[in-house]
Amino acid sequence: MERTESEKQMAAGRASGADHLEAYLRQRLAQKPLLLMTHVVCGYPSFDDNWRELEVMAEAGVDLVELQFPFSEPSADGPLFVKANQLSLERGVRRDQCFEFMARVSEHFPFKVLMMGYYNTVFKMGEAAFLDALAKAGGCGYIVPDLPVQEAGHLHQLSAERGLSPIVLMTPTNSDARLEMLGQVARGMIYAVARKGVTGDKTEMGADLEAFIARCRQHTSLPVGVGFGVSEKADLDFLQGKAEIAIIGTAALKAWEEGGETALRKFFQGLAG
Repeated sequence: MERTESEKQMAAGRASGADHLEAYLRQRLAQKPLLLMTHVVCGYPSFDDNWRELEVMAEAGVDLVELQFPFSEPSADGPLFVKANQLSLERGVRRDQCFEFMARVSEHFPFKVLMMGYYNTVFKMGEAAFLDALAKAGGCGYIVPDLPVQEAGHLHQLSAERGLSPIVLMTPTNSDARLEMLGQVARGMIYAVARKGVTGDKTEMGADLEAFIARCRQHTSLPVGVGFGVSEKADLDFLQGKAEIAIIGTAALKAWEEGGETALRKFFQGLAG
């Protein structure tokens, strides 16, 4: 069957460029069995608050952080992150401030940084300009959950040329054929969405999730991160040996809102046991 132009671009993207994120994750996994990835909404409650959050995360040995560029319709996010996005925008946070903040973060902290956001940000800048800005700011990749991979071939090709990793989401509702396609275009790591819905709700750690992670593994050799509802030490204990990365977002922001640095530090100490 003749491949579409998008499929040809995806293949070209896979064939070119070094994957710095995967190499970094492999190096970290040689030192500990389960990595930790966290999430901060740029400018919420403020960039100063973001910095203090990241200092606590660095103390806790976090390996990877998503810096979310606020957007008016964050369709993959639950209520707490929706509120954070809205308030950040109302306070005038701009895209260029987010890139400037990312540059400061990537220069200062030991963990790697991803951009998390929505395709509107990429589209308004232009794909090449967005990727150039991301690379200049020290980002190693990005998560854009509202861009179908069938339409992302050119973006992925440009990303590979710059050594940037587009993070692909696999979900429990994906067919095996869909998972196979996602596995073929993925770079850096896989983001395995633990359940249906949006971020924030608790996820049951059990046989269904274990079976889903196993399905993902049939279609990729990349490190697998599990997110959506990961919130406590028992969740990390469950994931160890099944996944490479535990992804925690809402639970950390809840802790911050409840008690700032003290509560967030206590939260991460609780994860360590």
